[in-house]
Amino acid sequence: MVETITEALFSMQDPEYRQFQCKLMPTVAPDTVIGVRTPELRALAKKLKGDPRAEAFLSELPHRYYEENNLHAFLIEQIADYDACIRALERFLPYVDNWATCDMLRPKCFKRHLDELLKQMEVWLASPHPFTVRFGIEMLMTFYLDEAFDPRYLELVAGVRREEYYVNMMCAWYFATALAKQWDSAVIYLVENRLPLWVHNKTIQKALESFRIDNRQKEYLRRLKRTERRTLKE
Repeated sequence: MVETITEALFSMQDPEYRQFQCKLMPTVAPDTVIGVRTPELRALAKKLKGDPRAEAFLSELPHRYYEENNLHAFLIEQIADYDACIRALERFLPYVDNWATCDMLRPKCFKRHLDELLKQMEVWLASPHPFTVRFGIEMLMTFYLDEAFDPRYLELVAGVRREEYYVNMMCAWYFATALAKQWDSAVIYLVENRLPLWVHNKTIQKALESFRIDNRQKEYLRRLKRTERRTLKE
């Protein structure tokens, strides 16, 4: 049954799009990329909902192809039961090896279980697997910077100390978004130099690129840049 899904993916292959994708994902081996556009993957996931092939596909890890992982992510998104969704994520996240698969995964049931999900965040942020940590930060950014916001959640992300580029980039993205949505609470972390140097300066860079932050705020952020240098390995 799983083989028929892989065959369906190859039937949607776009060679030019495959070349484009490979350039964006240096951590993914080119021979594992089929070249299927995201809307087609989402459509296939919806088509497979409730199909026995979907259950078989979710139980078969690891996958060989990048698009199989993305399809797996979209099938998890559709799981309505929170506990079942968490179990599926715990099986899947250790196999995520790139930022794109990580960032497109946003389970719909999470909106109804924010209290339980917050407890799970601490588990993900402490994971030895970098893309599990990135996923946890992204969930904090997605679900806890608006009505569910609490200033102490900023400290969860500020406390992440990792060397991986894709973790630190997500930390910067989180704080840049926090500046746009919760300025008074977030800017303190820059004023008081409470973030790692690279995350601090990348946060400011991303905030300066944002249309949600006004010119007065941007001018203030420019004065908060730090001059020391540090490099990160991708």
